[in-house]
Amino acid sequence: MDIKEKLNNEDRFAKSIGAQLTEVSEGFARAELTVEEHHLNGAEVCQGGVFYTLADLAFAAVANGRGILTLGISNNITFIQSAQLGDRLVAECHEVVNHHRLPYCEIQISKADGTVLAVMTGLGYRLNKPV
Repeated sequence: MDIKEKLNNEDRFAKSIGAQLTEVSEGFARAELTVEEHHLNGAEVCQGGVFYTLADLAFAAVANGRGILTLGISNNITFIQSAQLGDRLVAECHEVVNHHRLPYCEIQISKADGTVLAVMTGLGYRLNKPV
């Protein structure tokens, strides 16, 4: 089972909100979801945690894609614009540094039309065990 299939099947929280990896290659991953009613907060826009979870799923695919179990240890997200009901969200993660212990990635969350909604950075910690 490759990392895309593993995370799509076994990341129970991401799966529960409808997030799914659509593309994974070395140093890159894309995750997507469509904003539904249960994703909205009290201001009637997409909850920030949905953005974070989508970006974190893409980060997990890149960070664990080399077969070494990697956990996120530091993330920073900046929200630029809101998402609305029905918007298709796309998180694209690019590996910036493939450090043997501390991989670092940048993730951009956009609408399907390319409008940037948020940016996130992710730092992982690689354990001495396989995924």
